[in-house]
Parts: sequence; C-alpha cells; structure tokens
Amino acid sequence: MTSVPSIGLRVLDLCCGAGGAGMGYHLAGFDVVGVDIVEQPNYPFEFHRADAIEFVRAHGADFDLIHASWPCQHHTALTKGTNKGRAYPDLIPAGREALLGTGRPFVIENVQGSPIRPDLTLCGEMFGLAVIRHRLFEIHGFPTLQMPHLPHRGRVAGMRHGRWYAGPYFAVYGQGGGKGTVAQWQAAMGIGWTSSRKELAQAIPPVYTRHVGEQALSHLRSEVPA
Repeated sequence: MTSVPSIGLRVLDLCCGAGGAGMGYHLAGFDVVGVDIVEQPNYPFEFHRADAIEFVRAHGADFDLIHASWPCQHHTALTKGTNKGRAYPDLIPAGREALLGTGRPFVIENVQGSPIRPDLTLCGEMFGLAVIRHRLFEIHGFPTLQMPHLPHRGRVAGMRHGRWYAGPYFAVYGQGGGKGTVAQWQAAMGIGWTSSRKELAQAIPPVYTRHVGEQALSHLRSEVPA
C-alpha cells in the first residue's frame, strides 16, 4: 500500500468493498475507515463489519467526510436488461437521509442511471486508464471541479455475439471471453492489493476518489480558522 502522510482528517467509507474508493481518499491524504455488511479481508484500512446505514447514524458525525457507494445492482444496465426480473434493494433514499442527518459533507457514488444528483461524472479516459467505468457522484457540502469528458479512443475489447473486437479498454466485469487477465484488470483499474475478479469488478478506480478527496480537502482546510 502506498504510504501517504496523514492530514489528521478522517473519511468514512460506507459499503466499502475491497477499498477502491477508500484508497483514493487515502492517496488524497485522509485517514480511512471502512464499513461493509460482509467481511472484506482485502480491505487495506481500518474496517468494521456493520450495516452501513446504522453505522452512519451512530458514528457519521464523528468523521470529517463520508463516502457512500450504496449497492448499485438496482440501477445497473444489466439489472434492467440481462438480469431483468431480479429484485435488488434500493438503499439510496434511506442512505441519503442518514447522511444528511450527520451534518457532515458527503459523497454518494453510483452507476449511470441511478437516482442521484450528477454533480460530477468521471470516466477512466479522463485519467488515462484502460477502463471506461463511468460513475456519477452526488456531492454535498463542498464544491467540485468537473473534468472534461474526453472522447473514448475506441471500443472495449472482447467478444460480442461471437465476434472479437479489439480496443484500448478492458471490460472489468463478468467472466466472458476476452475480459482480460487479472493482472490486466489490476493495471486498468489502478488496484494492486486484491487479485479477486469479483472485488475488482465491484470497485471503482482509486484515482476517481483521489480527485474528489483533494477537492474536499481544499474545502475543509479553507474552513479551519486561521
């Protein structure tokens, strides 16, 4: 894990998974505490197994910033298409209410098509990654800088309906043909501390939350009395 000097500010990483979002905040300089309802043995920071909504209601006000990656299955294109008919809970409304109750700045991250305010849209191409990975961010309590959404350089590599397509990006999800090796997924995402395909597929690139975290840090520092 990359060593970054602590700034003495803490971020609560809800529904943390293996730590893609948490690592970005760590690289921005925050101390990171993760929460997930299932064990996350590869999570690289302090971890608590708990219900995220209950945890933020009890402890959220103790943190300087809160990040929430509420489960996205309810809103993904796969759920609306390939997996149509499967029931997944939508935790965003209750989660947002719990976050507002803390009085702290917060970030909600989710997939395109989810019912969050799209204050910020990030894509791997903005950071030179070999993955597209569009994600929306609802930002509460601090201003954010939207980066230009650069044109994609080509297709996502892999098999489509029996035909192979080459391209500069990997499809970091599923197990189908042409999805890339674990090492290629790790390099594409900027995640080297887990080799689990499932964990990589569910993560976001740390560079996304480093971008958000640096802006949150600038705002928090500006609020500190001289």
